Amino acid sequence: MQSKGSSSMVSSMVFRTRISSLLISMFATFASFYVAGRLWQDAENRVYLIKELDRITGLGQSAISVDDTLKIIACREQHKKLSALEMDLAAARQEGFTSKPSLDTDGAVSRRRPLVVIGVLTRFGRKNNRDAIRKAWMGSGATLKKLENEKGIVSRFVIGRSANRGDSLDRSIDNENRQTNDFIILDQVEAPGELPKKAEMFFALAADRWDAEFYAKVNDDVYVNIDALGATLTSHMDKPRVYIGCMKSGEVFSEPSHKWYEPDWWKFGDKKSYFRHASGEMYVISGALAKFISINRSLLRNYAHDDVSAGSWFLGLEVKYVDEGKFCCSSWSTGAICSGV
Repeated sequence: MQSKGSSSMVSSMVFRTRISSLLISMFATFASFYVAGRLWQDAENRVYLIKELDRITGLGQSAISVDDTLKIIACREQHKKLSALEMDLAAARQEGFTSKPSLDTDGAVSRRRPLVVIGVLTRFGRKNNRDAIRKAWMGSGATLKKLENEKGIVSRFVIGRSANRGDSLDRSIDNENRQTNDFIILDQVEAPGELPKKAEMFFALAADRWDAEFYAKVNDDVYVNIDALGATLTSHMDKPRVYIGCMKSGEVFSEPSHKWYEPDWWKFGDKKSYFRHASGEMYVISGALAKFISINRSLLRNYAHDDVSAGSWFLGLEVKYVDEGKFCCSSWSTGAICSGV
């Protein structure tokens, strides 16, 4: 049996234990509020600092992750490689995409690519001229195909469309082409004043369609010696950029009433003389120059005459000019390549 003093001592110890627990609980509660408050304040501070950083830098977005940073770096590297490739492509275009002629095992030039593509520029109402050319040197049907396969010489008549699309003029050319299959029909109006543009479009289209060594422009009143042409062009295959023809430099006429009036006469100086260029009856350019025309067709300047226009396209290029008397079609001589008829 416990005494009264022992009971009082036990009660006092229990009381003090409860007070201690209460104080510890209150301290823990206050500590939790304090820590939570600091964490909340820190979070608000971080949000505030990020917004201020975005505002100052103008990014408008929060910091990116490490993975995103690596992706950006990889994109920049790819962009550098792309820029380098674009520079290489530009350099290749300036070189004219030149290619060396391929040789057979016996050393002869391979006919896997045409030697020359000849564009005979013709007009409406000139069927008699075209028929005469087919009989004289161009051939038709199997003969035309044999010339392509055996000698690598591709010949086509070049003509535009009538101003009234689909009229009798267009239909007559379409009917003739269905019989002969020897036309290049351009998507432009056939008109005397459009001859420079017509020559430009022929070279561009022919370069896109045939990968030939050379490309020739011929009028539809010119006879061509195919064998002499082939032999002459073969001798110039070592030149990557060559311009062959009967070179001349004629007078620039400023009178509008003159037959050969040049609207841009003032560009040629006080002496009014054209720069050196090949006569328009017939001239030849290498494949590299034809590809140059194809690539830059939208930038090339045309003058009143197609031969002057062609000469102007090559003035600023590293081109070998060949003044070949055999291309002077106004007079026929032994070994001549062309002759006016």
